[in-house]
Amino acid sequence: MTPEEPPGDAPDGHRPPLAGVRVIELGNFVAAPSAARLLGEFGAEIIKIEQPGVGDEVRRWRLGRGETSMMWRTLARNKKSVTLDLRRPEGQDLVRRLAATADVVLENYRPGTLEKWGIAPDVLRRDNPSLVVVRISGYGQTGPYRDRPGFGGVAEALGGLRHLTGHPDRPPTRVGVSLGDQLAGLHAVIGALLGLRARERRPAEEGETVDVALYEAVYSIMEGLVPEYSAYGLVRERSGNAIPGVAPSNTYPCRDGDWVVIGANSDTLFRRLMIAIGRDDLATDARLRGNAGRAAHATMLDDAIAAFTVTRRLDEMSAILDAAQVPGGPIYSAADIVADPHFRARDMLVPLDVVVEDEVETVPFPGVVPKLARRPGAIRWLGPELGEHTDEVLVELLGLAPEEIAQLRGDGVV
Repeated sequence: MTPEEPPGDAPDGHRPPLAGVRVIELGNFVAAPSAARLLGEFGAEIIKIEQPGVGDEVRRWRLGRGETSMMWRTLARNKKSVTLDLRRPEGQDLVRRLAATADVVLENYRPGTLEKWGIAPDVLRRDNPSLVVVRISGYGQTGPYRDRPGFGGVAEALGGLRHLTGHPDRPPTRVGVSLGDQLAGLHAVIGALLGLRARERRPAEEGETVDVALYEAVYSIMEGLVPEYSAYGLVRERSGNAIPGVAPSNTYPCRDGDWVVIGANSDTLFRRLMIAIGRDDLATDARLRGNAGRAAHATMLDDAIAAFTVTRRLDEMSAILDAAQVPGGPIYSAADIVADPHFRARDMLVPLDVVVEDEVETVPFPGVVPKLARRPGAIRWLGPELGEHTDEVLVELLGLAPEEIAQLRGDGVV
């Protein structure tokens, strides 16, 4: 998809919510890049700094064909790629100058790295006092673990998630995406927006520094895990596809070998489901009134539901659940998602042209979330080539002459 200028007024006169906001992304892999992607989808100008000749390693993750992965094209959409060697004094000086023009700097290096390079928040604020700096790291900028290297998978383990993920008779497992990193990215976006809002209200104050730890982003979604342990002595363990203490809510087999997920863990939904599967006796069973009673008999209920679902094809089971107004649905693969009309109707499969091995292919990419009625987000272009916008940014924002950029390029700085 060919880059376009950042959007101005929409046809109805509404500008994107973050139009006019400039973000400098000093990040690799997933956490900071996912945060910048979200900001860019709603109008922020994202300038991503990459190592010359190398770039973000995600460019080569799960690379099926060609030289640039679809994961990179997704995470780096709407961004401008500028190559700078941050280990060189010249590169550090250029970052300081770029930060002076920005509203937000977003980074996910190990604590102390920006300080070592001379581009710590206090240094960047010398020329831009209200700059919002969002810092993502494995364990945060303080505490006894701050200097440890941290990745999302480790954060999922330390934050308590992996202990609950999987079946009780097997080792802990993980989900198939970078969940810890994505959660940190979401919290980074929240922090950036809070910092920008504070700056609007008190422009004379020093800009906010946002500290996002990967393990804390995971721990923050663990609901009552620790309070339940502290108050009741309850240590939750792996429970497969069920949720302990909530029933019925599980995954059930169908006749055709597919699986259906059903959640009927409220009084009304439970009665509807029991009637739909021909178990009126359970619908009126006094033992099963209220969640506590159902949770105490969760295995019996799961067996009763499975005895019915296994006699029906998945499409039949889905129709039965829809008719009964009980939440339930299939477990989709990528192929199922691409074929589903609801994803297309909601603009969650956006067809875009991308070059793969010198051939232009039309590929569906994930749409923008959330959906705003008057100021919707947009995919203006896919993740760019390495250094595609270096000259443009250095000329337009810093006023460098072409011969200066040529010298920097010859020296390996850009």
